[in-house]
Amino acid sequence: MSIIYQIIGFGFFLALMIWQGAALLHQTLDKNKKYEAASAFAAEAGKPLLVIGGPMGITWLRRFSEMMAHGYGDVCMDIDLRALRGCPSGVIADVRHIPFSDKTFGAVFVSHVLEHLPDTGDARKAVAELNRVADAVFIAYPNKHYIVSWLIPDHHLWVRQKDGKTYLKQRKNRQKTSNRQVDQPPSI
Repeated sequence: MSIIYQIIGFGFFLALMIWQGAALLHQTLDKNKKYEAASAFAAEAGKPLLVIGGPMGITWLRRFSEMMAHGYGDVCMDIDLRALRGCPSGVIADVRHIPFSDKTFGAVFVSHVLEHLPDTGDARKAVAELNRVADAVFIAYPNKHYIVSWLIPDHHLWVRQKDGKTYLKQRKNRQKTSNRQVDQPPSI
């Protein structure tokens, strides 16, 4: 009887790993698709691409291949100076207060940023800023089916973008619980 429980347990574990692998693959493919679309949109508009947040890809793989954390945006923006190393034109700023003129960019690619904001009000302000500075906005966000997305305590919102619309939902018991001030870049 014990062997049956072991087989069932192994089957459950294997199914969980396949499910999580598929969720992570979907999240990564969606992020890459949006990055490529943002890059193409900016190029077609003849304007620069703004990349906010990151990092692009797996950290150890990125370091091994010497890839930049923010991909290859014309201008990269983050609240953390360390994330901007290697970017040709990096700007330290908060996504709710983007220091550029209206429609400066053809597109903006925002990667895993909005879910860190404390509430939907701040996220709506950020989305308004993104739409102000760029002709098109492409947002990458955590997949709800990926268990890790549920476990990160600094994720306060669920974000979704579909058909050009951005949907924001406050996560339960996550309102303004972050100890880190998003307005100020961390000291290095």
